[in-house]
Amino acid sequence: MPTSRFVRLVGIPERTYRRWQAKARRDLPPKGPWPTPVRDAHREVILREATTHAAWGHRKIWALARFVGHEVSASTVARTLDDAGLLLTADYQRDRRQTARERKAAFMEPIVSPLQAWQLDFSELETDAGGTWRVGACVDYYSKVEFGWHWSPSATHRDAIETVELALAEAERLAGRPLVEELTDPATGEVRQIVLVTDNGGHFRAFRFEHFCEVHPLLRHVRTRVRTPGQNGVRERAFQTLKYERLYREDIADALDLVRIAEESRREYNEVRPTSTLPGIGPWRSIRAWPTPRSPTSPARKPCQLVDTGYNCSSKRTKRFVFWYWTWISASASISIVSWRAILRRLDIGVPRRNLEQRSSIGFRHEVTRKEHLDQRTK
Repeated sequence: MPTSRFVRLVGIPERTYRRWQAKARRDLPPKGPWPTPVRDAHREVILREATTHAAWGHRKIWALARFVGHEVSASTVARTLDDAGLLLTADYQRDRRQTARERKAAFMEPIVSPLQAWQLDFSELETDAGGTWRVGACVDYYSKVEFGWHWSPSATHRDAIETVELALAEAERLAGRPLVEELTDPATGEVRQIVLVTDNGGHFRAFRFEHFCEVHPLLRHVRTRVRTPGQNGVRERAFQTLKYERLYREDIADALDLVRIAEESRREYNEVRPTSTLPGIGPWRSIRAWPTPRSPTSPARKPCQLVDTGYNCSSKRTKRFVFWYWTWISASASISIVSWRAILRRLDIGVPRRNLEQRSSIGFRHEVTRKEHLDQRTK
């Protein structure tokens, strides 16, 4: 096998392999291993968190390490996990990542606090010997808090109503006081309603569910567009997290195991798991206004991602478009300046005038030359 093909297969630069080969032929020992003081100082906590949460990537482990006081970079965490064989591969992340980036607005009011917008949906899960079960869940759009699971063999309007009632009770328990007082504006006394976002399933279009939301003083039901799951993206992504981080990694025999594992996952998701859209903290720390550490994962949060339908400015396509757009504008401006200067010279506007004597003499010579020419033609 040629050397060039071999280095491509093993993923080594050809110049590096040639250098190693030359050293081996001269019986010289290879360089390294180099000292790693930073990795050695934080290795224990990184490996402990990675072993506890085997389905999490290095960014989640990095956020946990930063939150407990370890000043370490993401690349150091990734190298430490790679040395220990705990780093998740790129295929693992790509298969489990929700790629919906453009979300159209289901409502135009900015989401700037918890208990302002919820997303509700159902999902289907199968056990080894207990049959197929459906879970209904409500998640807070801002804080990403899961308000509880409703398990049932069916997904009807009754199950949807029970799911919403379970979410209202859990939200009131987290608030520590009646939900009406939590949603009442102290300045105006106005009660702010929670926007309940669902898709267009039959259980959400049923008359009884619509009537339940209509008569409830704290709810306002909004349905997304047909075949647009991205508008309910937080709920869909939370279901993917439940499945790929816990349920698909366990052997679930019956419904009791399913409920137990899902409830453990919900507690971990709410209390421990960092969320990238929040400043490196978990959902409960956000909704309870806990002290937040320095953000290790993301910049300042946008007011509302539902109305954010623009492109990602960091993409290569957008940068290329901006570059050629401004190039075209500059070229058009240069051509316009040259054209206008030519027109102004043609009209003798804006060009420095010669003195009157010089212009008059030039005009007199021109008239004399023309008259002599006409006389010669006449003769």
